[in-house]
Amino acid sequence: MENKSFILKVIIALIVLLIVIPSVLVLTQRNDYLYGITSVAVLSMISAGVWLTFYMGRINIGQGAYALIGAYTTAVLVTQLGLSFWISIFVAGFVAAFFSILIGIPILRLKGVYFSMITLTLTEVAKLLAIALVPITNGPRGITNIPLPGELSIFGLTLIPDFATMENSKIGFYYLAVIAMIITFAIMYRLTKSRMGILLRSLQQNEELASSFGVNIAYLRVISYAIASFFGGVGGAIFINLTQSVYPTTFQVADSINYMLYTFLGGLAYVFGPILGSFVLYFSWDLLFIFKEYQLLIYSGIMIILMVFLPNGILSLRFKK
Repeated sequence: MENKSFILKVIIALIVLLIVIPSVLVLTQRNDYLYGITSVAVLSMISAGVWLTFYMGRINIGQGAYALIGAYTTAVLVTQLGLSFWISIFVAGFVAAFFSILIGIPILRLKGVYFSMITLTLTEVAKLLAIALVPITNGPRGITNIPLPGELSIFGLTLIPDFATMENSKIGFYYLAVIAMIITFAIMYRLTKSRMGILLRSLQQNEELASSFGVNIAYLRVISYAIASFFGGVGGAIFINLTQSVYPTTFQVADSINYMLYTFLGGLAYVFGPILGSFVLYFSWDLLFIFKEYQLLIYSGIMIILMVFLPNGILSLRFKK
């Protein structure tokens, strides 16, 4: 019975995301909201990696670094090597995961604030590398005029049309971002229900105890961190194709902190927390624009209130742990 109820909720959510919302926004010509929801989908996808890292007991404040790596990877592949965007986003994810393995092997031994402090520097390091590697990244000038995603076809059958031929390419990006978000969180949900998910949860609760039962905690931590970074890389790749440019400052330390806030606010105990957290904080910031110079003050105040009265996130209002 519970499974039927869950499946029904999923179907309703998919209908709203894939049919109702885009139809209403296109009819009302609200491209600003279309862009906003597309951004939320990408941001929640990147934040999913932060949630997964927390799930194994680490607070990750360096997700922006992997988003930047993914962004530059797809930009270079598309503009300099002429690779298809649809292939480049997967390559971007794997490149981000590769670097996360190299970085994760030494730093994942750290716990608590020490791990968080190290990851906090990663985004800045990635930015400085992007500035320094001029032959590849074009330095501070970045890479601009990134072409829109081309047609994706198999055996002559067009699966996805060329975005450049669309009357409104923003609707194409909306579907791309939302479907990528759905796939990401479906993987996350399935992962938490798997044996690997149970083992990851045991790491969060007591690593020493898990190790005493023969769990290869080093392997689990690195693989999970690589998956988390893969999401960041793919999210970064999609985002810079939406803006058609990438600069060393496209993803900054502040963005990495925001990804953590999205995750915390939505609910660390809930796999779909980053979606709600991203949605609330993104549009709250926009709505508070009317307060001008007090925008940041009010925004920070709301954040503090939410953290004080809802330490387990907004989803704790609806779901019991």
